[in-house]
Amino acid sequence: MNISFLESLADERNLESAIFQLSKNTAEKIVFSTSFGIEDQAILHSISTQKLKNIEVFTIDTGRLFPETYATWDRTLLQYDVEFKSYNPNANDVEEFTNTNGINAFYKSPELRKECCFLRKVDPLKRALGNAKIWITGLRAEQSVNRNDLKVVQWDEQFQIYKYNPLLHWTLEEVKEYVKSNGIPYNPLHDQGFVSIGCAPCTRAIRDNEDFRAGRWWWENNSKKECGIHSK
Repeated sequence: MNISFLESLADERNLESAIFQLSKNTAEKIVFSTSFGIEDQAILHSISTQKLKNIEVFTIDTGRLFPETYATWDRTLLQYDVEFKSYNPNANDVEEFTNTNGINAFYKSPELRKECCFLRKVDPLKRALGNAKIWITGLRAEQSVNRNDLKVVQWDEQFQIYKYNPLLHWTLEEVKEYVKSNGIPYNPLHDQGFVSIGCAPCTRAIRDNEDFRAGRWWWENNSKKECGIHSK
């Protein structure tokens, strides 16, 4: 893999140009994961409108998503000529976890919450990444304190893959303006104070002056909360 080329993309602020260069100058397998959040919708727009077929798109359906997220998924398919695969948790594992710990076990302890996240998100992600070499994400530095030290191009030790974060230094307002100016469909929950949208039982709207991640697993009272997909 041409690491020098990949690292050169860190200075590219034009999203379309960055994604295009990555697609046309990389022979390795590239994947993009979308949760249909506003950042992911911006990246998906760039991939689809430029018809970059060598970038594989996938999503993780945890089985506990908001109805609005599924509706955004459907609107996205209607608007864009893009194919993507859904990866789901192992049904037997989720069944055993639920029968043992209860349907909303994640409220009981951080350990059970993390186990639920692993079963519903991390394990399917491992299958989705497969033999890919580059993973495009919609991570932004201002999303949480824990992501301030991320780099645009970064080696992910957990999944043994290069992670490319083209929107890392974008502000939320810049993302919103990009989505608005390009007529990109987005999750209506963003207009109701939901900044980071995950599973329905684990996500709420944030209040004035709250941290970006305050709406995720709010009962744990910890600003550095992740599900295990992104260590930062």
